Amino acid sequence: MKQTIVAALLVILSFQASAQNKTANSIDYKTAVGLKLWDGGGITLKTFFKEDRALEFIGFFNRYGTRITGLYEFHGDLNTEGNLKWYMGGGGHVGLYKLNNTIIGIDGVIGIDYKFNNMPLNLALDWQPSFEFYKGYGFSGNWGGLAVRYTL
Repeated sequence: MKQTIVAALLVILSFQASAQNKTANSIDYKTAVGLKLWDGGGITLKTFFKEDRALEFIGFFNRYGTRITGLYEFHGDLNTEGNLKWYMGGGGHVGLYKLNNTIIGIDGVIGIDYKFNNMPLNLALDWQPSFEFYKGYGFSGNWGGLAVRYTL
């Protein structure tokens, strides 16, 4: 019974938060926060500082350790409505891996970004090739993932 009441309260609160969110019924958003999924998972925050430019920060966690990434992204429209966009850019990361000490690297990113019109939800799918400056590491083409974010 308690679980049913808690679930009902969470649903009511999410509808209330959605009603107060200015991006819920818009194809645009300024900031979004959520999860990024790939080989492991992470948290992601994307914020636009110009209409076509954004900063994205990713804290990624998997069985090998933690990786913190910052990206500068350029965005452009893929459809006439403006809610489907391409993006590309670059940045850097710091890896805190279990087998080694701190490792730094550079990253590229290319992907697509979709903002739902009638809800505060953003999805993005990207590929993040990177190069790590540490003996035995070098180029890696297996970063990226699916981001599911709540828009603010």
